[in-house]
Amino acid sequence: MATMDDKLLGEKLQYYYSSSDEEEDHGGDDDCSGGCSGVPEPSPGVDEFSSGGAVRTGPKGVIADWRRFKQLETEKRKEQADERTELAKKLSLTCRTYDDDVKDKDKEVDEELDGLDLEDEFMRQYREQRMREMAEKIISNRPVFGSVVELTREDYVGAIDNENKTVLVVVHVYGNSTPGCVSLDGCIQCLALEYPNVKFCRAAATAIQVSHSFCTNGLPALLVYRGGQLIGNFVKITDQLGDDFFAVELEAFLQDHGLLPNKQEQKTITGGAPQEESGDSDLDLD
Repeated sequence: MATMDDKLLGEKLQYYYSSSDEEEDHGGDDDCSGGCSGVPEPSPGVDEFSSGGAVRTGPKGVIADWRRFKQLETEKRKEQADERTELAKKLSLTCRTYDDDVKDKDKEVDEELDGLDLEDEFMRQYREQRMREMAEKIISNRPVFGSVVELTREDYVGAIDNENKTVLVVVHVYGNSTPGCVSLDGCIQCLALEYPNVKFCRAAATAIQVSHSFCTNGLPALLVYRGGQLIGNFVKITDQLGDDFFAVELEAFLQDHGLLPNKQEQKTITGGAPQEESGDSDLDLD
């Protein structure tokens, strides 16, 4: 029958040890074997870890767990370091540095410049070829003169109006005793050889019957026509060049006024052919 103590202690009689029991047990030592005790024996396997990894309790268990944790942590860091190393190796096969990009960019620019140089050289050669072809076509259609044509009153107008529209006609109106006319005559003879596609002419003022005032105040005169139109009118040209001048001075004067092509243009027009040599010089003619 359960007593009050049994109810209070939950009827766990094997864990309760009262003084009355002690007395009874003490009195009955003869009845107990050497293995009897008032404290229950612990269940087997409670105080030791089994091989299955059960959690230890107590100081030794805490130390062992801490060591195991540090070991796992070290292994995890090593695995992460190995993964990062492997990833770096993979990326190093495909990644490019800034210097590599700069070198490739410079190489592309050099190749592009080389291409432009080749293109510029090709375009230069093409332009030169086209200019030669055009010059040859122009030359083949242009009349060639190479000497000074003497004009009279009857053929003066026809020599200008009936000429090819692209031909430049330069007429020197002279007087026999007018200062500067001899120099101008010598100059146009030299230029007629150097510019064979320009029609150089001379006409006496008395032959074409100009006025007395023009003979007195306007000679020597240089008149330039193209397509029948007067495009240059240089009356008393000695006011600009003086009474004694040379062909190069007259050539530069006409070039400054856009009436004669320069040396490079003339070379292109004539196709680079050498000009016919003249036995007379400017000094001889002047």
